[in-house]
Amino acid sequence: MRFSTRTRYGLRAMVDLALHYNPNVTIPLAQVAERQEISEGYLEQVMTDLRKGGLVRSVRGSQGGYLLERKPFQITVGEIIRCLDGPLGPTGCVKEENPESCDRFDTCVTRILWERIRESIASVVDNTTLDDLCKEAEKIRLAGEANMYCI
Repeated sequence: MRFSTRTRYGLRAMVDLALHYNPNVTIPLAQVAERQEISEGYLEQVMTDLRKGGLVRSVRGSQGGYLLERKPFQITVGEIIRCLDGPLGPTGCVKEENPESCDRFDTCVTRILWERIRESIASVVDNTTLDDLCKEAEKIRLAGEANMYCI
C-alpha cells in the first residue's frame, strides 16, 4: 500500500509539532516547513485538512501558528493517515468504509489477502502514536551523537 505525499508530509509535520509540543505555545508554520523541508504553501493546505480533522489547532496573529489538539500520546498515526488519505484499503473492494462492489467478491481468493494486509496495516498505524515516533526520533538522534567524535 502506498501513501500519498500529502500523508507523508502531514505525518512529518505532526511529528515535528509533537517533538516541540507545549500545550501553551504555537509553532509558526514557517518553522515546521523549514525543519521538514516542505513547501510552506503545500504544508498550509495539509494543515487545513488536519485542522478540519480535529488534530491540530491554528492560532492567528503575531504569536500565531499551530499546535496539536491533543497530547502526542493521544494521537495515532492511523488518525492522521485517515484524515489525509481517507479509509485504509489496498484495493477498493476491501476499503474500511464504503468498499467498492465487485462481481467476484464471494469467490475471490485474493480478497482475503487484501483484507489481511489492510488489517495488518491498520493494527500498526492504530497502535503507533506521535509520542512513539518522538521516542524513535530521540533514539536516532542519540545514535547520531554516539557516532560523532572529535580529533
